[in-house]
Formats: sequence, C-alpha cells, structure tokens
Amino acid sequence: MKTWPHVLVVAGSDSSGGAGIVRDIETLAAFGVKASVAVTAVTVQSHHGVQHVDAIPPERVVQQMRAALTSNHVDAIKIGMLATAATITAVATVLTDHPDIPVVLDPVLASSSGGVLLAPNAKASLHRLFLQCALITPNLPELSLLTGRMRDIPSEVAIAHARELVAAGVQAVLVKGGHGDGLKSVDILVQAGYALQCFSAPRLAVSMRGTGCMLASAIAARLASGGDLRTAVGDAKAFVHDRLADSGHRHNLR
Repeated sequence: MKTWPHVLVVAGSDSSGGAGIVRDIETLAAFGVKASVAVTAVTVQSHHGVQHVDAIPPERVVQQMRAALTSNHVDAIKIGMLATAATITAVATVLTDHPDIPVVLDPVLASSSGGVLLAPNAKASLHRLFLQCALITPNLPELSLLTGRMRDIPSEVAIAHARELVAAGVQAVLVKGGHGDGLKSVDILVQAGYALQCFSAPRLAVSMRGTGCMLASAIAARLASGGDLRTAVGDAKAFVHDRLADSGHRHNLR
C-alpha cells in the first residue's frame, strides 16, 4: 500500500476560492500530496475585496492541529493566515512539540485585493514563530511591513532585511519579487552559511490571487516528499509561473 506524503495546512478560508485553504489543497493535490487542515479564520471575500473576517478561537486551532498530527504522519506544515496574536502564539506552542517537521510560513498580512488579514498588534508575535520555521516567504510589501517601513522597499534593501532575520535565528527567508519591477520576477533565497540563490522567471502580464499560497504550498509539498529546500523552491517557482501562464492563455481565449 502506497504511503502518500502529507502536509498539514494551517490557514484561513476564502469563500471565493481564489486563495487560502482552497488554493493550498489544490496545489498539494497537483504534487500528489495529501492534506489535512486547521482553519484559523473564516473570511467573506470575493475576487474584489474582503467583506468580513471571523477568527477561529485559538484553542480550537490548537485542537485541529493536534487532531491532524495524531491522525496522520505529517511530513510538512504550511502556515498561511493566522489573523491574531493569540492564534500565532497558540500555533507556535503546537510546533514546539513537533520540531522535526519542516514548516513553511507565508506571512499573510493582507489580501491581494487589499483587505487586512492580520491584526496590527500581531506582527510582533510573528518573530517567535519565524524561529520555528524552515522557511518564511514574504513578498516585498510584507517585508516592508514586517520591518516597520511604510513604503515598499527595493530588492537590495529587502535582501539586507532578510539577512538580518537570518542573523537573528530564522533558518531561511525567500524574498519574493513578484511586486518588483523589471522583465523578470526574481525570488531570492537567503540562508545562513549559503550564498544567495536567485530563482528567476519571465514577468507575465497577468495577475492571479493566491499565488503566495500556491508557492508556499508547493514548497511544502516538495519538502514533504523529501526534497531539499533549494530544489523545493525552484520547483515551486516553476509551478506558479506555469499556472500564471496558463491563466493568461485561458484569458486570451475568452
């Protein structure tokens, strides 16, 4: 009997299906990876905006995670929307009991349609959680918010901030370049003891919600299957680019 790799997804729902747990599960399925879930928030949103967010009580998030971890052999954990400081602390507590499971954290601070998805007082709590992760995947606007800057930061400054996070104990930071400029979208992996590694793809004239969810879930899928981090990031980058290209092709056929 074949044993499928398994990823626990800790994230919020998106009623439009454009992001969140729906994107996570479909991405994992594309890699032949099974999923279990711990829902952190229920959102009411469309492709144009977020109308309402209901955070799940932190103790219920913990119960979901523990149930998933005792029911399945979990090979990796992907974390997305956490909503509140209390939920961040609760999730970190569960991870303390499972230090051998690689964790990929997409620090979801706002939706691509502009809705705020993390309480302002919760950002400080994220740093403890960062230390428990194999990888965090901020985009340029998220990194600017995490570092206290009010404007988007250029990629060279973003790399410097990523280095600071790694120096402070974070295992690895993937600085996503999708919000940058230029003909290519370049993601940069910063790890202690390694040279910077760049993952480049042609910038496409198409947008899609949930690409951050897809990328982090694809990385988690590859880690769950036994891949190393650099290979996982490269495979995930290619996967998201192909999905964007396919979306643009289908849009042009309409």
